[in-house]
Amino acid sequence: MGKFRFGIGLRALENQDEWITKCRRAEELGYDAITVPDHLGKGRMAPFPALAVAAAVTERLRLGPLVSNVPFYNLGLFAREVSTTVKLTGGRLDLGLGAGHMKHEFDDAGLPWSPARERIAYLGKSLGALEKHFEDEGVEAPPLLIAGNSDGVLDLAAAHADIVGFAGLRQAPGKPPGTFILDDAATMDERVGHFRAKAAGREAEANMLVQKVTVTADRRAAAAEWAADIPQLNLDVDGLLEAPQLLLGTIDEIVEQLVARRERYGFSYITVFEPAMEDFAPVVAELSGK
Repeated sequence: MGKFRFGIGLRALENQDEWITKCRRAEELGYDAITVPDHLGKGRMAPFPALAVAAAVTERLRLGPLVSNVPFYNLGLFAREVSTTVKLTGGRLDLGLGAGHMKHEFDDAGLPWSPARERIAYLGKSLGALEKHFEDEGVEAPPLLIAGNSDGVLDLAAAHADIVGFAGLRQAPGKPPGTFILDDAATMDERVGHFRAKAAGREAEANMLVQKVTVTADRRAAAAEWAADIPQLNLDVDGLLEAPQLLLGTIDEIVEQLVARRERYGFSYITVFEPAMEDFAPVVAELSGK
């Protein structure tokens, strides 16, 4: 089991001052990493310039996209973005890569939407292109995080990644692209098991991108409320309480959940979203480095 470390996923950018304040606050609270998703939409930011500024105003945080939507990019231009950001972050970049999953974002960008197997193949192609670029430029390759849920992406992670990322979401069968359901605890066992079998003993840190954090004295009531607010959820209350991508309970209960899930799944690198940054900070203080 690895020691715990914690990331905060920052998703919105209002202005320079607000961004600097958030980045410095994350460091003050003891988080180990700032991550930025790669999505299109109102208020969404371009990851690499945001991460370069975060590096300039913090001292120790790791920084990275979680994750770059590789099929958005020409690989030569993408490699240039990455190597520049490696330099501007002083080598603190963790390079997160994924195959993309939101069709409407490709539509909005005027980009073709390809079947999953083609997007995964392009992700695989990017690994060689990046490696060659780093060699040609004399840039030390950053740690590589590959995140996804499909066999194909997990196979790439098993062969190449320093960090494998899980989010516990999957495309809902028969629904429009971008309609997701939550994996239950047993399905997460199977996904982690698939990765481990393909890795065949090759070590990689395991990241869990937590979808929801609720600090509460009544876990069951919180799960029931969330289920009622989101009717399309595929898990009942008991399933939500056991789902490894959700953290519900008191600080002590959440600490216990994370320790148990590290034992079960190997998740030692935990990322939560920006709205939970303050509420989750006592967990960070309790478990960092343990």
